[in-house]
Amino acid sequence: MRRRQALRGLFALALARAARAEAPPPERYATAWKRDGRDWAALLDIDWRAGRVAVRAETALPGRAHGLEPLADGGVLVVGNRPGRWLWRLDAEGRVVARREWADRPDACTLNGHVIVGVDGNHAWSTETDPRTGRGWLVRRDLRTLAADGAFETHGPDPHQLLHAEAGRIVLANGGIPRDADGRKRDGEPVDSSLVLLDGASGRLEGRWTLPDRALSLRHLAWSHDGRRLGVALQAEHAVHAERAAAPLLAVLDGSRLAVPGTDGRGQGYAGDITPAPGGGFVLSAQKAGRCLWWDPRAPERLTVVAELTEPCALAPSDQGLGVAIGAGLGAARWHADEAPRMMAWPAPLAPDNHWVRLIGV
Repeated sequence: MRRRQALRGLFALALARAARAEAPPPERYATAWKRDGRDWAALLDIDWRAGRVAVRAETALPGRAHGLEPLADGGVLVVGNRPGRWLWRLDAEGRVVARREWADRPDACTLNGHVIVGVDGNHAWSTETDPRTGRGWLVRRDLRTLAADGAFETHGPDPHQLLHAEAGRIVLANGGIPRDADGRKRDGEPVDSSLVLLDGASGRLEGRWTLPDRALSLRHLAWSHDGRRLGVALQAEHAVHAERAAAPLLAVLDGSRLAVPGTDGRGQGYAGDITPAPGGGFVLSAQKAGRCLWWDPRAPERLTVVAELTEPCALAPSDQGLGVAIGAGLGAARWHADEAPRMMAWPAPLAPDNHWVRLIGV
C-alpha cells in the first residue's frame, strides 16, 4: 500500500513538473507611465496564465515618454513626447547606457515620439519636426551615441510612426496636424496627412497616399502578421463634434491601394494604437470609447469589440501572435484567439502612457 501511494505521489509530481515545463515563460514588455508625480520607463514581466504583473526595473525619465523601440540585446529606446527633446537607450536591466538631450536648443528639430532601429543594426531612424518651419524630417541617428548623422524630408508635416518596408524602404505616417513650436494644435487650419514610402538609402519618395476625407490624421502603423497589409490607425480632426465622433478608426494599405474598409463609428474617431491580430487583421485601441476593436479582413466592413475597459491604449502582440496585450488605465489585459481573456491590476497606482513593446529575446 505504501509503495503504491509512493508511486502515485511520484507520478503526480512528474505530471506537475511536466505541466510547469510546458507553461510558457512570462512575457517581458517595456512601457512608460507616471507614478508619484514623476515619469518612468518600466520593464515588466507578465505571466498571463498565473495572473501576475511584476516590475523588473523602473527608470526615472527627464519627461513624459511616448514611443518605445525594442533592441536586439533586450534593451529599449525610449522617446520623449512631442515636442521631444530627449532620447534614451536602456539595457535589458533598465540601466541608461546612452542619452541625447537638447532642451537648451529651442530651434533644433524635435522628436515626434517614434523611432525604429535601422536594418544595419547600427543606426536608428526617428521622425522629427523643424520648429522654425514645421517641415517633417526622417533623421538617422547613431545607435551607440544617439547623435544625428543624416536626414531626409518626409514630404509632409507632423510625421509620426514609421516602420520598415521591403527592399530597405521606410513607410511613415505624416499626421499632418498643424502645430506650433510647442507641439500644440493650431485650430482652424487644414490637416495635410499622408502615408509615404521612402528609400532608406537616398530618401527618395517612392510612394504617397492620402484619404478622401482630409480631416482624418494618419498616425500609427502596423504590418499584419502575414505582411500583406499595412494597418493605419486614424485620429479624426473634424471641426463638427458629431462628425468627429462618427469617424472611422482604420485605413488599410493593401498592395498599392489605401482605403477605409468600413465606417464603424464605435471608436469615437480616435485610435490610440494598432497591432497585428490573428487572421491577418488588426486590433485598435479606441481609448476614448473604452474599447479595443478587432478588424478581420474576412469581414472587412465591421469591427468586433474584443475588450471593454478603462482607457485602453498600448497594444502589442502576445503568445506568438495568437493574442494581443493591452495596457489600460487600471491594469494589463490580454485578448486571445484560443484562451479566455485576462485582466490584472497594475502593481501600484499609476497613469500608463500611450504605448508598450514586447522586448526581443525574452
